[in-house]
Amino acid sequence: METTQRQTYLDWLRILSILGVLFFHSAMPYVAEDGWHIKNAETSNLLMESNHFLHLFRMPLLFFISGTVSYYMMQRRSTLNFIGLRFRRLFIPLLVGMFIIVPPQIYMERLAHGYKGSFLDFYPTVFNFIPYPKGSFSWHHLWFIAYLLIYDLMFAPLFAWMVSAKSDGFKQKLAVLANGKWVYLLMLPGVVWFTLLSWQLPETNDLVHDGCYFVYWLFFVLAGFICIVQPKLMDSLQRNRRFALTIGFLSLMLWECLRWNGIEPGEARWPFQNVLFSYAFTALRPIIAWGWVLALVGYGKQYLNRTHKALNYLNQAVYPFYILHQTVIVLIVYYIVQVPNESILSKYIYTVGITFFITVLIYHLLVRPYALTRFLFGMKPKDKADSVTKMDLKEVKPVVTLAACDL
Repeated sequence: METTQRQTYLDWLRILSILGVLFFHSAMPYVAEDGWHIKNAETSNLLMESNHFLHLFRMPLLFFISGTVSYYMMQRRSTLNFIGLRFRRLFIPLLVGMFIIVPPQIYMERLAHGYKGSFLDFYPTVFNFIPYPKGSFSWHHLWFIAYLLIYDLMFAPLFAWMVSAKSDGFKQKLAVLANGKWVYLLMLPGVVWFTLLSWQLPETNDLVHDGCYFVYWLFFVLAGFICIVQPKLMDSLQRNRRFALTIGFLSLMLWECLRWNGIEPGEARWPFQNVLFSYAFTALRPIIAWGWVLALVGYGKQYLNRTHKALNYLNQAVYPFYILHQTVIVLIVYYIVQVPNESILSKYIYTVGITFFITVLIYHLLVRPYALTRFLFGMKPKDKADSVTKMDLKEVKPVVTLAACDL
C-alpha cells in the first residue's frame, strides 16, 4: 500500500533539523580550526567537537527528508509539472539568495578583513560573477537548495515512474528489504562511495569540485524517496530504530576514541601500514551519519507522528528561516566578536538567541504576509496554505500540509 498523505513526523524532523542548522552556524565563529566568514579572537575546541558531531548527520537528515518531500510533490503531477514546481520553489529562492541574501555576508566578511567601502560600493562587484572567495558571487549556505534542485531535475523521470502504477512490481520487490534488518543495506552505496573518494575529493559545496559529496548527499535523497515510496521500509526503520541508534552510537564512540587519542591516518600514532585500515577508519564517518539519520527517522515515526496547531505555521516558516538565518548570524557576529571581556559561551548563546529572534520576526512581519515575498522565498500563496491548514485541523489522521516547506 502506498503512502499518499504526508506524515507529520517528517515535518517535525525537518523543523528540528533546521534548528540544528541554527545552532551549528551560530557556533562557527567560535569553533577552533574550522574557518568561517567571521571568527572570534578566541575559539573553543569543545564547541568544535559538538559541531563536528552535528555535521555528521544534520545535512544527511535534511537530504533524506527532502527525498520524501519530492515523493509527495510528485503526487498527481507529470514530470514537467514537477520540474516547474521545483523550479519555482527552489530556483527562484536560490536566485534571490545569491543576489540579495548572501551579498551582505560577503560584505561583512570583507569589512572584517579591512575593506573600507560602503555596501553600495561593494554590491556592484556581485555582478562581476567572479566566484567567491576571489569574487563576490556565491550561494554560501544555499548550496543545499542548489544541490536539491539539480537532484530533482536529474531524477524527475525516475521519480515519476516510481510513484506511478508502472513501478508496482519494483515496489513490491523493495518490500523484501523490510524483512529483518535488510533495510540497512540502503546504507551500503553511500558508505562505500564516501570511503573510497572523500580523501581525494573533500567537501567544497561549490558543485564543480565537490564530486564526492555531491553524490554522497544524493544517496540520502534517494534513500528517503525509496523508503517513503514503499511504506514497509519506513515501518522497518521504526521497528529497528534501536538497532540503528546502536550502530550510530558505537561507531561514533569508536571514531571519537581514536581521534581524541591521535590515532588517525596520517598521524604519528596511527599504527597501521595497510591502507585497508585507513579506509576502515574513513568508513566510520558515513556509518555514523547513516546510523543517526535512520535512527532519528525511526524514533520520529514512533513518537512524533502527531499533529499540533502550530505545525503548519512552523512548516511554512522553516524554509524562509533557513534562507535568512546565516545572513543574520554574520551581520550580528561582526559586532559580537568585537565585544571585549565576554566568554565564548555568552557570545554563542547571544548569537543563537538574537539570530532566532530577528529571523523569526523578519519572516513573520516581512515575508509571510505578502504575496511577492512568499513567492520569492518559495512559499505557496497564502490562501492555499491557509485552506490546507483548515483541512488538516479537521483530519483525524496524522497528515500535514504540502504547503509547508519544500526542502
